[in-house]
Amino acid sequence: MDVIIIMCLGVLVGKKVFPRKWKRINEFLQTICTMLLIFSMGVLLGSRNDFLSEIGSLGSRSFLFFLIPSVFSVLAVYPLTRIFLGKKRQKKKEEE
Repeated sequence: MDVIIIMCLGVLVGKKVFPRKWKRINEFLQTICTMLLIFSMGVLLGSRNDFLSEIGSLGSRSFLFFLIPSVFSVLAVYPLTRIFLGKKRQKKKEEE
C-alpha cells in the first residue's frame, strides 16, 4: 500500500510541480534509481543462503506475478477501450 501511495504522490508532483525544462534530469534520475533498485534486489536475493534451491519456485512465482495482472489488465482495458473509443469514432463519423 505504501508503494501505491508514493507512486501517486510522484505522479501528482510530476504533473503539478515539476517543471518541464527539467525533464531530461528527471529521466536520468529515474534511470539511476531503477538501477539502484535492481541492484539492491540482486544483493538481497544473493545474500540468501538457500537461494539456488529456491530459484525454481521463485521463477514460477515470478511468472504468475506477471501473468495474472497482465491477463486481468487486458480483460479490463479491452472492453473499456471498445466503449470509450467507440464513442469517439461515432462522433467523428457524425461530424463528417
